[in-house]
Amino acid sequence: MTTKPRTLLALGGIVLLALLATGCSSESGTGNDTVETKSFAFSGENLTVTSLSSDLDLISADVDEIQVVRATSGGVVGAEPVSVWQLDGNTLTLDQSCTGVSINCSARFTVKVPRNVTLSAENDGGLIKATGFTTELSMKTKDGDIDGEQISAKSVTTSTRNGNVQLNFGTVPDLVNVQSQDGNIHLALPKATYAVDTSTKKGDVTVNVATDAGSAHAVKAQSRNGDITVEKAP
Repeated sequence: MTTKPRTLLALGGIVLLALLATGCSSESGTGNDTVETKSFAFSGENLTVTSLSSDLDLISADVDEIQVVRATSGGVVGAEPVSVWQLDGNTLTLDQSCTGVSINCSARFTVKVPRNVTLSAENDGGLIKATGFTTELSMKTKDGDIDGEQISAKSVTTSTRNGNVQLNFGTVPDLVNVQSQDGNIHLALPKATYAVDTSTKKGDVTVNVATDAGSAHAVKAQSRNGDITVEKAP
């Protein structure tokens, strides 16, 4: 009559292992998100947005303040996830700590930034998406993708260690500098002539724009392991 307790213990062990194997996800939108908003008065010309693991969706908009929407989901067994969203000078810190045994613990921050603000974004492990920026733009992540949409900035620099980079431009840039150690690079540029410099150790390179080494519009794309595509924007 000892089979039932042993069975229960075995099942308990399986459940515990399953919980331990569940990491902190960087995806949200499960339908069970907790959504909150917060605004920060800001009059500076330069803004740095930092995160350790949360996805960042950054939007240049006609707003007077920095407007943040935080969507969180999941949790941590035996504790509450620690969320940070605060502005200190010109640095906006946005993150959620999922340390411990987490169950689909995640956070995504959507940030509307006043137009004409120069943006720098840094994320240790998560997506950075930037939309509609016309000012100088810099994005850096260790483990995450970088996505730029409707970009009209004259200068854009990006760097990722493990992730893909995709940038779609609405106007001709003067400088694009993209680096990815392990990931693909895709650049869509308006019709113009560009000084294109590409290099990859393991991957294919496709350039479908007019090129001239003397052009004032410089495009540099480097990847250690990944394909590089430079083409005309649709």
